[in-house]
This record gives sequence, structure tokens and C-alpha cells, in this order.
Amino acid sequence: MNRTEQKLFRLGDEITALDEAIRLAREELIYHDHLNDDTQRDAAVSNSPIDRADARETQGDVARMQRHIADLEGGRDRLETKRARLLAKLSER
Repeated sequence: MNRTEQKLFRLGDEITALDEAIRLAREELIYHDHLNDDTQRDAAVSNSPIDRADARETQGDVARMQRHIADLEGGRDRLETKRARLLAKLSER
């Protein structure tokens, strides 16, 4: 097996690992979304400073998780581009 093929296999493994990380992060985002919905509702109903602080915190958690997912997806896209280049290089032979 030549070096390009080895790189392709390694990239495939990395993409698979990122797919799993993205899946898990999306599941965690669902949890944070539900929690955020609850805290936003509590803050609106009670108008308590503590509830408003909780609502801001959970809203920040949702935003952080969304950025994390976007970063993971960006990394996956870069690996896909790299894999496509290697496949093109391999097919030229």
C-alpha cells in the first residue's frame, strides 16, 4: 500500500471520528436547548434576578455548543476537501 492510500485511510478514520463527535455535540445541544427554554420561561415569568442570570448563562451555553459544532463541521469539511484531492491524485495514476 502506498503512502497516498495510507493517508486516505487515516483521513477516513479521522472523518468518522469527527462524525461521531458532531453527533454527540448535537445531542448535547438538544439538552442545552431544552434547559435554555426552561430558564428563559422561568426568567420571563418570575422576573427574578437569579432566574435572569440563569437564563443568560444557559443562553451562552447554547451559543458555545453551536460554535463548537460549527468548528467540528468546519474541520470535517477541510478533511473532506483533503480526501477529495488525494482521491483525484490517486485516480491520475
